[in-house]
Amino acid sequence: MKLQNYAQGKWTSGLDEGQTLFNAINGDAIATASSKGLDFAEMMNYARKVGGSSLRKMTFQERGRMLKALALHLQTKKELFYKVSWATGATKSDSWVDIEGGIGNLFTYASLRRQFPNETFCYDGDAAKLSKGGTFIGNHICVPKEGVAIHINAFNFPVWGMLEKIAVNLLAGVPAIVKPATVTSFLTEAVVKEIVASKILPEGSLQLICGSANGILDFVESQDVVTFTGSASTGMMLKAHPRLIQEAVPFNMEADSLNCCVLGEDAIPGTPEFDIFIKEVQREMTTKAGQKCTAIRRIIVPENLVEDVQIALGKRLATTVIGDPNVEGVRMGALAGKSQLKEVAEKVMQLAKSQKIVFGDLENFEVLGADKNKGAFISPILFLNTDPFKNQDCHNIEAFGPVSTIMPYKTISEAIELAKLGKGSLVCSIITADDGIAREFVIGAACMHGRILVLNADCAKESTGHGSPMPLLTHGGPGRAGGGEEMGGKRGVFHYLQRTAIQGSPTTLSKIMGQYQYGGKYIDKGIHPFKRYFEELEIGETLITAKHKVTLENIEAFAELSGDKFYAHMDENSLEGTIFSGRVAHGYYILSRAAGLFVDAPKGPVLLNYGIDECRFTKPVYPGAEIGVRFTCKEKIDQEKKDENDIAKGIVKWLVDVYDETGETVAIATILTMVKKQNQD
Repeated sequence: MKLQNYAQGKWTSGLDEGQTLFNAINGDAIATASSKGLDFAEMMNYARKVGGSSLRKMTFQERGRMLKALALHLQTKKELFYKVSWATGATKSDSWVDIEGGIGNLFTYASLRRQFPNETFCYDGDAAKLSKGGTFIGNHICVPKEGVAIHINAFNFPVWGMLEKIAVNLLAGVPAIVKPATVTSFLTEAVVKEIVASKILPEGSLQLICGSANGILDFVESQDVVTFTGSASTGMMLKAHPRLIQEAVPFNMEADSLNCCVLGEDAIPGTPEFDIFIKEVQREMTTKAGQKCTAIRRIIVPENLVEDVQIALGKRLATTVIGDPNVEGVRMGALAGKSQLKEVAEKVMQLAKSQKIVFGDLENFEVLGADKNKGAFISPILFLNTDPFKNQDCHNIEAFGPVSTIMPYKTISEAIELAKLGKGSLVCSIITADDGIAREFVIGAACMHGRILVLNADCAKESTGHGSPMPLLTHGGPGRAGGGEEMGGKRGVFHYLQRTAIQGSPTTLSKIMGQYQYGGKYIDKGIHPFKRYFEELEIGETLITAKHKVTLENIEAFAELSGDKFYAHMDENSLEGTIFSGRVAHGYYILSRAAGLFVDAPKGPVLLNYGIDECRFTKPVYPGAEIGVRFTCKEKIDQEKKDENDIAKGIVKWLVDVYDETGETVAIATILTMVKKQNQD
């Protein structure tokens, strides 16, 4: 069978036989992959002009709903993907991480749309006042790059590696060309075929190269983004490509690293934390047969607990059944292929020159339900390095399989130093019930790690574990780990956007951004805005309310009703040494009374109050002051109907500017209301 590439809207096979791909379990040839005949320059132009053009016309809300539809569709096809995944050597639980973890990323980024405006672009941060009178301000908008995201992925996660990246660039409005590692590209191809068949993504949004992509970087342009996941050596070679430098193309590198797990001095045998540690290390060594960029390669333990850890971990590893994942009881499958097996074995032999194997053997191990000589099977290998400051191969050589090294430390400072000897990693973890130890380690080690997991009995049950990057948290790391950053929720989306500072009057910037900027001109429609439907409301539409005179009786009544009898509100004899010149109104009274001024009581399009953001009390209000409200439509966010019986509606953000008789703002907040649409279709 020949794998197909998806280029310029068509499925096509390479013009030569290309590379033969093998079943990792039984060694059978299952497919060939070739990209010969693909025109990379035309593929990239197609993505920019066809896919990018369509995506940029969509709002963040529309792109988010598109991701949700895609995730729901792929969920219905996951059993097909599980069957294909078996040939990569993965167990059912390994495949779950890859397949459903990838689909989960789509769901997460679909939900993230709620943090963006109902625009094709977004804004970043608050306005900067650039003039004394406030007539000249600055802010930032972020627009989709008019290029293509080129994702060069590793072999170990052929589904997750693709979906976790395209979820982000598609939400941003940027198309992608995906280049999975050829050895497991047959699984990526199966997923892309279902994506294309669904017709959920605009044409040109996603293209696939199953064979070699050598030469593709020759055609990148300044608006493109390149991401790479894989070995540090390959990543460094790609990062130095002259075209990337010439065009100043962003290059995000996520490289395999020598991640560590630290056992706290308090976590002695018999404690829950000791058991958690042993279980976590064993799981990270054997999940995906150790083929994870986040896998634990260095096990750092107190010197007095080395023997206990070695015995306990050895016993647990001995229960790990290796073999065909389809056979009941098998807990660890094979490496992705014979080439990986050869490479891991070579690295094990290198490491064995400076440290001792205390569990496992490259030759003598049992395989259940398969021929270990035909498949790419390997035993877990556990090393002991009694002098890790002197014998440093374990800090420099990574065997990308179920291989790890135990090493001792005397103090937590030594543990931090050992962790840093990895020269930068994607993740490290510390298992301790002592929050003081946790704090010292995290602050000391953070500069050399992209993520740190602190694990104890309080969170272990619900923890996703050392090796699981989470969509809303950044994934990447310094130094050896590549110096890159991806995912991270909203942060990740900004990697595919161009941030541009804009300057002008508040009114002009309000119009450009689709978000009211403080100081902009008001729009008076002559009707209370709560009487207007979602579609009718305009950004900048403002109600100037009647005034209310604050009295001492108001303050005392609010104190009695709320129970807030703070001295500044109630005891004028306690104000010496404070900023107050008399009894002051409660900030929450001012905000509550403001609501009484701007709310329109009769039933109308406003369904409910959704919340309050960015509330500040900026000036004391004393009895006798008169307050009014400038109530302005600040931003509108569309919402889709959950089902046919749901009410069509959207969220409206209102700027509540409470001012006194001098015209100065005394309180300011953003409130959110849910507003009904006039059109209920």
